Amino acid sequence: MKTFKVYVDTSVFGGVFDDEFKNGSRSFFDLVRAGRFELQISDVCRKEIAGAPEDVRAFFDSVIAYLEVVPIDERVLQLRDAYVSAGVVGKRWLDDASHVAAAVVSGSELIVSWNFRHIVHFEKIRHYNQVNTRMGYREIEIRSPLEVLDYEDEEAV
Repeated sequence: MKTFKVYVDTSVFGGVFDDEFKNGSRSFFDLVRAGRFELQISDVCRKEIAGAPEDVRAFFDSVIAYLEVVPIDERVLQLRDAYVSAGVVGKRWLDDASHVAAAVVSGSELIVSWNFRHIVHFEKIRHYNQVNTRMGYREIEIRSPLEVLDYEDEEAV
């Protein structure tokens, strides 16, 4: 089974304790512990986690051994700013754009998020990828945790 390099934003950690998202988040992190995904986060995620409730911070600490931290360097900032200049997100949502830029610059194969407003949205994904291509980066897949879980398919070919 292939291991995927996956960038995870803060919403997936918080989702572990949210009634609507806990099953998907917990199942996702079970796959992480099983070696299915190599996780990446950025300092933006660490900053957001620092302000999260104690249970979220404790859970984050419990999976820290599975995380690689992507630095927010000049390339990430340039790509983030290109998203804002292109109108993909407004300046108010710089952290969301930073998550996407960090994932793209670091070579993640996939972003996993519960942020349906600014990240996991079909129009936003298309626009992020247009900017990525224009800036010389490859396109990236963006999905919710539910979309990356393993399901039994009795009729799989």
